[in-house]
Amino acid sequence: MKKRLMQLLFLSVVAVTVALSLWGPEAFSRYQDRKLWGAVHQVEAGLTGEGYRYVLSGNEKLFILSRALDSQKRQESGQGSANFAWIVNHRGPSETEISEEEIYERCNGGLRQLKDKGILPEEVKDVDPELYNAVLYSAIDAREPRSHVPVWKVSLSSSLRNVKKENRVMEVYLDGETGEIYQFYVRISHTWEELDPESITDAWNQYLGLSDMEAYDQGNPLTEATPYVKKYLLSGMEGEKTVVTIGFYEGIRELFLSVSPER
Repeated sequence: MKKRLMQLLFLSVVAVTVALSLWGPEAFSRYQDRKLWGAVHQVEAGLTGEGYRYVLSGNEKLFILSRALDSQKRQESGQGSANFAWIVNHRGPSETEISEEEIYERCNGGLRQLKDKGILPEEVKDVDPELYNAVLYSAIDAREPRSHVPVWKVSLSSSLRNVKKENRVMEVYLDGETGEIYQFYVRISHTWEELDPESITDAWNQYLGLSDMEAYDQGNPLTEATPYVKKYLLSGMEGEKTVVTIGFYEGIRELFLSVSPER
């Protein structure tokens, strides 16, 4: 009799355990929902002001930058693209971005790095805050706005007169967070024949830590205002690629490196 009672008790415990495992979580969830209905609760999210933002690689940043700059050109000619945007950042730098007070120093630091790597000639002058303008932009992928690239554009002021431009930076585009230089237009005293565009591009590639760059010989020469160009393809996003162009305007002796979409 005692053994029979023990068996019944054991079976009852097993039955209750099985029932709780099947019904318990759902019932508890409904109970918790009823506690939340009609009430206001405060939760510490632990997020920054900008929220989560995917960390982009160098290749991805250049891809977004090239599309955003191209979109701006198309908008100016009445052929705007809705997928990317190049806009002035009116809110100002965030805590993780380079401030307006330090951008010139960071720009000169970047120029020194390019000189040390043989990308720019040693004769190129530092940017002087009294001669240059700095504007913070955002290159935005409208399909995923959180994946944006903050970019400082530092350019020689157009209002200046009688300023010698030889060995001066005309425009330079820097990553708004790291200060790395993505594009530049610089007047130099050298000729195209004295330059080694392949070595310059290879050094720039290593400087930014890029990957999968290859020579590109299928570009349309009519899209360039100079015959002195070398083009390279760089892997981007979603199977698309970015064109990296190293070129030279002979009349004004301006060396440039720019990025653009593959056509």
